[in-house]
Amino acid sequence: MARSHTKYIFVTGGVLSGLGKGITAASIGNLLRARGLNVNLQKCDPYLNVDAGLLNPREHGEVFVTKDGAETDLDLGHYERFTDQEMTKDSSLMAGRVYAGVIQDERDGRYNGDDVQIIPHLTGAIQSYITSASKGYDIHIVEIGGTVGDYESLSFIEAIREFGIKVGRENCLYVHVVYLPYLSASDEIKTKPAQNSVRELRGLGITPDLLVARSEKPANGNAARKLSLFSGVAVEAIALLPNAKTIYEVPLTLEDSGIARVITEKLNISASKKPELDNWRKLVARATMKYDQKVTIGVIAKYLDNTDTYMSVFEALKAAAWFNKSDIKIVWIDAEKLGESTNVHGVLKNCDAIVVPGGFGSRGVEGKIKAAEYALTHKLPYLGLCYGLHMAVIAAARLNGLNKANTTEVDKNTPYPVIDTMKDQKGKENTGGTMRLGNYDCRLSSSSLSAKLYGQISIVERHRHRFECNPKYISSYESWGLKAVGRNPQTKLVEVIEGVDHPFFVATQFHPEFKSKPTAPHPLFNGLIKAALQK
Repeated sequence: MARSHTKYIFVTGGVLSGLGKGITAASIGNLLRARGLNVNLQKCDPYLNVDAGLLNPREHGEVFVTKDGAETDLDLGHYERFTDQEMTKDSSLMAGRVYAGVIQDERDGRYNGDDVQIIPHLTGAIQSYITSASKGYDIHIVEIGGTVGDYESLSFIEAIREFGIKVGRENCLYVHVVYLPYLSASDEIKTKPAQNSVRELRGLGITPDLLVARSEKPANGNAARKLSLFSGVAVEAIALLPNAKTIYEVPLTLEDSGIARVITEKLNISASKKPELDNWRKLVARATMKYDQKVTIGVIAKYLDNTDTYMSVFEALKAAAWFNKSDIKIVWIDAEKLGESTNVHGVLKNCDAIVVPGGFGSRGVEGKIKAAEYALTHKLPYLGLCYGLHMAVIAAARLNGLNKANTTEVDKNTPYPVIDTMKDQKGKENTGGTMRLGNYDCRLSSSSLSAKLYGQISIVERHRHRFECNPKYISSYESWGLKAVGRNPQTKLVEVIEGVDHPFFVATQFHPEFKSKPTAPHPLFNGLIKAALQK
């Protein structure tokens, strides 16, 4: 591998998972882009899945969909929100994809009779994916999933160790994210777990250039000096990162620590300008301000034990609330319990608006349908996202006499399949990677609320679904109190519906949350918050 014009930053983590490697990688990308550099990010995940589409959302959070239809880890959502640029399938690499490629190459005879091994074949394949994703960029930031010491991560750690040798250490920098626990009994921050994590990383052949030390409480300079002494990392290359009021503070904390300067010096990068962070500082000011008004948004949730499951939805709601100078209270409403409840009004009466997010399967469906029925009959602002559109159509049908209306995803024998699979999807209902994924066009009715909110009638949004509005029933929508106001111009499939004579009842077949940015909230979320404030 020849010396590269691209500079590489590898982000690893130790001690425990969930420290915020993704936020750290995204924040570094934010600071380098603010200096005029062309930056890309990539997540390397050790799971033996080919993509993230079938990972358990309870454990791993939402599946984030890129514009070109890749089902990825939620960290790619952080990358997009922090850098204001769209990722692609090249920015997501899972171990299953690498193994599948290596095995296929072996079957095709591309190794010329060599024994196929982890080293050099698997590690070489990982390096090829990294190199391919980095083409055309000044800086390529690679986050390695899991923690140092995990068996699953070893091939990726070895791959980036070799990579540093091949491209030259002057073109490669290693950032290690560690944890500093606080012991209340002695009122002190302990550095030993972080020291051990660095030692383990060094034992695998990688000496970190920078440390990002996460903690629940602020650590002082003594902790940094002790960590430096026992890790061999210079004090000025250690960033102390305590819990923040908002994740969007992290780039500014890292900037104030001088880490961006350390990175540019170590990689010998000539940043062309003073970092442009004014808009980001304004965002953080909005996000941390106490406002005079507050909206309460109910999220009719299926997964209640992991907030990451609805990460992009929550971030889109918060961004829209801040934009409208409002505090926001997001209330989790258990869809299963709501389905069993005889007092829906009692559950939803204190909500200024509700959101029914995407999902799959039958669990919690009846509660989501009840929520949509309530929103229709009580003029409660409603935003349905993908499955939320399906629930809205079913609710409207049932309110108008089709009591057994359903989606064939839940009831294959429903007499009124108002939501169904299209012909080209029949037989693929339970397989991964066969849905309508990524960007698709939508044309809005010029008189619709959605067109007014977008400020245009031709839009492009991201999809992740298989079931669609059944064309047989669209002619009945207006008698049900709905309007189909958005269609795909190529297939004529329904993309957006709205309620008739309703302050805000909007449901989309696509996932607008994926394109919302903290500095530029999505028009539909912005419209929902405005309607909630008016209520």
